[in-house]
Amino acid sequence: MLFSLKDKKVVVTGGCSGIGESIATLFQQQGAEVHVIDLHLPGENAHAKITYHQADISNFEVVEQIATRISPIDILINNAGIPQIGNLEKTQPADFQRIFDVNVKGAYHCMLAFIPFMVSQKSGVILNMASVAASVGIPDRFGYSMSKGAIKSMTQSVAKDYINQGIRCNCISPGRVHTPFVDGFIAKNYPDNQAEMFEKLSKTQPLGRMAKPNEIANLALYLCSDEASFITGCDYPIDGGFIYLNN
Repeated sequence: MLFSLKDKKVVVTGGCSGIGESIATLFQQQGAEVHVIDLHLPGENAHAKITYHQADISNFEVVEQIATRISPIDILINNAGIPQIGNLEKTQPADFQRIFDVNVKGAYHCMLAFIPFMVSQKSGVILNMASVAASVGIPDRFGYSMSKGAIKSMTQSVAKDYINQGIRCNCISPGRVHTPFVDGFIAKNYPDNQAEMFEKLSKTQPLGRMAKPNEIANLALYLCSDEASFITGCDYPIDGGFIYLNN
């Protein structure tokens, strides 16, 4: 079977909703033993065949404890992240620190905790979740763009440093994806014209719609599978043409 993950152990951060949930579910369907690390547990929506670990990835000691307990693993997916809206002047030091702690240090903590086990087994795959905001300017996304630019740079650095240890590292840069966060953001900020705003945000992608979480998960599956064994150090936009066609 193409893209089989049989006998693979996978860790997905932020795997209880949105893109992360789609990735965790698809990878389990492909035969992987999936472990999700998330700030909140899924409750009644928990997948019966997925193991959940409640943790704040901005706390290295907690991440390290989980890594020691469940390693070795074959695949690490750094998906967890938070948004932040505002230009430089509207990004207060506390806002900047918070998004750095979760989006940048969180991914760093997970790689730092799990990569020694990958080195010891001379194999492993790391997939980080970047964003189109890492490659092009997006209005009022100063802190978020900073964090995703760091993810892209860390991906290339890790790929270079660990290529001789049998470890591949890539990242995905989604455009706007229709997740529960998007619906909540629109409901909170545009309660009187939600449908209009949804349509407006959808059309910022040249294809005229937002991505579906499972479309991001499908790309993640390929990049983490043995079929992608010749790919490392790359960033993959999946953005409906946003980066290259929005001129």
